[in-house]
Amino acid sequence: MAMNYNAKDEVDGGPPCPPGGTAKTRRPDNTAFKQQRLPAWQPILTAGTVLPTFFIIGLIFIPIGIGIFVTSNNIREIEIDYTGTDPSSPCNKCLSPNVTPCVCTINFTLEQSFEGNVFMYYGLSNFYQNHRRYVKSRDDGQLNGDPSALLNPSKECEPYRRNEDKPIAPCGAIANSMFNDTLELFQVGNASDLTPIPLKKKGIAWWTDKNVKFRNPPGTDPLEERFKGTTKPVNWVKPVYMLDSDEDNNGFINEDFIVWMRTAALPTFRKLYRLIERKNDLHPTLPAGRYYLNITYNYPVHSFDGRKRMILSTISWMGGKNPFLGIAYITIGSISFLLGVVLLVINHKYRNSSNTADITI
Repeated sequence: MAMNYNAKDEVDGGPPCPPGGTAKTRRPDNTAFKQQRLPAWQPILTAGTVLPTFFIIGLIFIPIGIGIFVTSNNIREIEIDYTGTDPSSPCNKCLSPNVTPCVCTINFTLEQSFEGNVFMYYGLSNFYQNHRRYVKSRDDGQLNGDPSALLNPSKECEPYRRNEDKPIAPCGAIANSMFNDTLELFQVGNASDLTPIPLKKKGIAWWTDKNVKFRNPPGTDPLEERFKGTTKPVNWVKPVYMLDSDEDNNGFINEDFIVWMRTAALPTFRKLYRLIERKNDLHPTLPAGRYYLNITYNYPVHSFDGRKRMILSTISWMGGKNPFLGIAYITIGSISFLLGVVLLVINHKYRNSSNTADITI
């Protein structure tokens, strides 16, 4: 039999219970938590508490911001654009697809010496590594040395999953678009003699990437045998087991490859390419003077209006050159201090007006 709707039943928490039954209700338990009777603290904002807070924030943030800003400005950094779009650029000839391989040389001058370890980066612009399909186009099992994933890559790698009826190793769009320009640095001596600057290619990847996330296929055979049955990515010149003559830096554990596989969040980015270590504490790592940058131009960016650059930079306790953090601290501290002054004047003015009105009354 249908039951008639009764508004009183809803207010009371439901229909009446049958005779002799236990009453059902939707009312919360009569506890301090469910009835919202827990003790609470609500700050009372007065001039005596608000004004000191603004002044303290200002006095703390401004010195921190100045320190960070000065530290950032003390970092030496130079950028060399070698895209070659300018007709006067030595690398302009490399934009022609008929010139392969193309080698160009750019000379530049360091106005100030670079002390300590110097980091060489390559930078790309208008390259969207953060595209969803691009980021997913990889097989982490394959990169970790899983034999089954090596011969049967993930479907996320399409259309760079198989080529010539063989699985691609490493598969995916990220690996297929790996940066492959070669950069060499030379110091120009007094008699125009060129002294090569030693560039360290190991120690540029994260430890966790090198030792945990990336692994070559297991086995004691030569690396070429362990990759047997696979083929190189479409855009690569040579297979993955020929990336380096050093066995500890070859295959999936090649550090240039590992650095590239860590995708960037923004379309303009830089990635660590080489490390220039300081050899002598009495002399700067890169003295001021003239240098040659020798470039083997392989990586095409002209088709998507991209740009390429080489960056030399020192670092500090806060990392690379980044004035934004210091400016942000100074700005927030200054605004806080200024608000404190304004509120202090307003409080002083209206408090005196209130006291005068009380006396008049």
